[in-house]
Amino acid sequence: MSLRESRLIRRLKDRDERAFREMVEEYGDRVYGLTYRMLGNREEAEDLAQEVFITIFKSIESFRGDSKFSTWLYRVTANHCKNRIKYLARRHDRDRAELSERVEAVSAAGGSLAAPRVVVRPDVQVEGAEIEQVLQEAIAELDEEQRILVILRDVEDLSYEEICAITDLPEGTVKSRLHRARMALRKKVLKHM
Repeated sequence: MSLRESRLIRRLKDRDERAFREMVEEYGDRVYGLTYRMLGNREEAEDLAQEVFITIFKSIESFRGDSKFSTWLYRVTANHCKNRIKYLARRHDRDRAELSERVEAVSAAGGSLAAPRVVVRPDVQVEGAEIEQVLQEAIAELDEEQRILVILRDVEDLSYEEICAITDLPEGTVKSRLHRARMALRKKVLKHM
């Protein structure tokens, strides 16, 4: 854990509101990105990201420092996502139209799941957007366990150690489930193409 992170945690434990704002500024995009990719709904993701930060602020005393703060934050976020998915499944509120809207918006903006890439030729850009759309749809079709592993490893580029801490799974289990998730993702991508 870095010195900066330690200071932030100490200030959060002291209930410093400026520390809360700093935490949101520092980790807001990552938390929102994970919630958005897991839920596929912009409004739900925004609401859930806010809930995550409130939960972190209220329960910062339970952070033991055994892992990086960001790993703990991802774990809390992943658990919130799982709970929200279960809630939405019970309520049948998961809207496929939002997914299509999201994929179209990412494609229209030339966006990407991972780090942005430089595309010069328009034909290559269009092809990339089409592949991006197929990939987004395929990830959304994975079950929540597979989706979280693919997002954490292949999109967020977290280490296996961090993923184990977030999911509370042994490394061998993470690797085998990630392999199966990638195989399922490959089948879904091929189905869409």
